Amino acid sequence: MTFRIFKLIAEAWGCGAMFRKWTSPAATFQLLKACSRDMPCDITGIDDYRMLDEKGGIQWPLPHGQRVEPMSERRLFEDGRFYTPDGRACFYFDMPHAQPEPVSPTYPFMLLTGRGSCSQWHTQTRTGKSDVLRKLYPNTPYVEISPKDAADLGIRANQWVMVRSQRGMVQARAFVSHVVQPGQVFMPMHFAQTNQLTFAAFDPHSRQPSYKACAVRLEALQEGHRVS
Repeated sequence: MTFRIFKLIAEAWGCGAMFRKWTSPAATFQLLKACSRDMPCDITGIDDYRMLDEKGGIQWPLPHGQRVEPMSERRLFEDGRFYTPDGRACFYFDMPHAQPEPVSPTYPFMLLTGRGSCSQWHTQTRTGKSDVLRKLYPNTPYVEISPKDAADLGIRANQWVMVRSQRGMVQARAFVSHVVQPGQVFMPMHFAQTNQLTFAAFDPHSRQPSYKACAVRLEALQEGHRVS
């Protein structure tokens, strides 16, 4: 079913011609085999689905011509060779950098983001569809703030606050907690709104974005004055 849905999406997007050879899941597997040739994930030695069934699963990589050893387990890099021209591992190391967006008088708090619940995953694109998981997790964004900072700003527990950065603003419930340090606040990344605030700092080697920290300020909202 997933295979058919993928084909229909390709047709709807006007790129169906790119998938003309995808006549069946088995035919698509043969195309994937060809793409893997001479790559670390080479599976050109697997004939077809029948071979997978007969062997009860096959450990890859398995290049063409390599025999499948029964009941054997191979470990990558056991021979000390890596997928580099000289066969040696390459380690990249950078000295620690300062925060890409430091706090300032206008934005005096460092917002940290991360996992806030075992009942949600990332930005709820999948787990948010579960009725059971939604019951185990708050349905509105919240921000953790230290008791000292909450007292200084006149923020009460469970009060609505506005969290502002140089990129956006998000309304959230205040969760007063000793877990966070004064000068820092925390918001779970499971709410898509959180990433409206964060700063896109990229790793210089992998180009993976961080979205983990940025400078913000908090403003207490009076009851009845929440912005819809």
